[in-house]
Amino acid sequence: MPSWFTHEKAKVPTPSVAPIAEGYYAPMTAKALLAAEHRQKLLERIWQYTALSQPQFEQLYLNPIRRYAGYVQQLPASESHHHAYPGGMLDHGLELVACSLKLRQSHLLPSGAAPEDQAAQADAWSAGIAYGALLHDIGKIAVDLQVEYQDGQPWHPWHGALDQPYRFRYLKGRDYQLHGAAAGLLYTQVLDRAVLDWLSGYPALWGKLLYLLANHYEHAGILGELVLQADRVSTAQNIGANPNKALQAPIYSLQHHLLSGLRHLVKNEFKLNQPGAAGWLTDEHLWLVSKTATDKLRAYLLAQSVDGIPSSNIALFDELQSHGLVDATADGKAIWTATVTDGDWQQPFTFLRLQPSLIWADETRPPIFTGTLKTVLEVTSDPADPPTSPGGGNATPTPAAPISAKADRPKHPEAYPPDTVDSDYLGPLVELFDTPELEQGDASSSEPQTTPEHSNDLGQQFVEWLRAGLKNHSLIINDSQAKVHTVNGTFFLVTPGVFQRYTSERQPEGSHIESSEAWLSVQKRFEKLNLHLRRPDGQNIWTCQVKGPRKRGKLNGYLLKDSQTLSENLLEDNPFLRSTEG
Repeated sequence: MPSWFTHEKAKVPTPSVAPIAEGYYAPMTAKALLAAEHRQKLLERIWQYTALSQPQFEQLYLNPIRRYAGYVQQLPASESHHHAYPGGMLDHGLELVACSLKLRQSHLLPSGAAPEDQAAQADAWSAGIAYGALLHDIGKIAVDLQVEYQDGQPWHPWHGALDQPYRFRYLKGRDYQLHGAAAGLLYTQVLDRAVLDWLSGYPALWGKLLYLLANHYEHAGILGELVLQADRVSTAQNIGANPNKALQAPIYSLQHHLLSGLRHLVKNEFKLNQPGAAGWLTDEHLWLVSKTATDKLRAYLLAQSVDGIPSSNIALFDELQSHGLVDATADGKAIWTATVTDGDWQQPFTFLRLQPSLIWADETRPPIFTGTLKTVLEVTSDPADPPTSPGGGNATPTPAAPISAKADRPKHPEAYPPDTVDSDYLGPLVELFDTPELEQGDASSSEPQTTPEHSNDLGQQFVEWLRAGLKNHSLIINDSQAKVHTVNGTFFLVTPGVFQRYTSERQPEGSHIESSEAWLSVQKRFEKLNLHLRRPDGQNIWTCQVKGPRKRGKLNGYLLKDSQTLSENLLEDNPFLRSTEG
């Protein structure tokens, strides 16, 4: 591959003399940012699709991409949805450019023009599509994020590229539609005068591009269509869905969809800790009114074109519980009943109970409820409304358990979120660009592939599922509800949770066992692969002590002999887990 940095013209940030404080990011050159292997592969694909000479590619594509990298640096593309990790904005931009150019190959543009005119304008239309894709989300760094330098001075993108140590946070109460209109503040800083002069010489293309950059996709024609399609493919790949099916609403990684939806609703739509609220936050738990939460979650995911969402609340409760997103009652149910008291106001509700760390991770949480929330009864029915007389048939009362609302919450969450996110998942996306599935719409070719050697082995299928989940981040690691942790320099698989999660997502090929017992069959086949360590007494299952700021307990599971069985990149050990066997 050619070196994309021989003639780098991007602004080089001035090295900071003062040491970089904890929590701040050092500004990086475009060369350093784009040197990552997965980004080099994407640049290679982009160059192949343009069919330009290297000097032309340098001028029309690399220079804008370098300027874009200088501005977005290590900023994420979203707070809790797709590409929500340091550097996610840059990855998303490159993926959009590559995918939109791949899709563009199926179109002769401008549509309806004479063949000689289409040939003469081909490079301009390709570039216009690529620029629209690259700048699709750039407005987020202007209106969604608050960025400040280490000296406390705020940074705005119209100041120029980041050139000092910086940190960032998402603005509370932001308008989620505004970033689409904010691209106008920035695109002239990414596209230079020569490029804009060139594009303006093609009036039909120029008009469509201006509409796209102003967030008027309904007037952007084919440019808007291709950028939106590319956005769906990139987003689907990142959140664990199948990019081949992205244009028909991906259905994979339901856990990630559910978690992303809950985070969005709690942070942006739900009122908390007041009469008429959708939930209450205590010192140890988040309590969401069951019907309100599930109805809103279903509506939100359907609006995001997420398929496979259960239509009944009972089924959706089961999904949330099977993926470890809500806590179970003493009899294993998802629904809790509790009475909320706030001064003279009192009301019973049916709740879903969550760990706050699932929603806020290490972010600052809202103030906790100053009243009391007392559990009353556990029910098994699908509540239509907050009950005043919760029936539930065989439900049995449990002792009332008051939940205090302490103000001195520990600084660190129970979860141990990774500091960085591995971007190796881009490999499958790059490989996708070499195949015609997107144009042909061949759904059969988009099914997950298994290795021929063990295609019918449930244990091997399970291992491949684990490997893929870690690679595309659909499996959460080291969270308080996670089924995979890192302990003693290797992976710790929580049993039976991780096997139940696997069988709940799909019935394993070759399994003829009832679903309630399928996980046990997978576990036995996994043991036969002999990939796990045995305890000194010869037993398979290890016990880990959980010692978090607000939680104590034990987890049972398997320790792998070699962490590279699942991933070449291993996170640091979960500081809240310790093996009882040392």
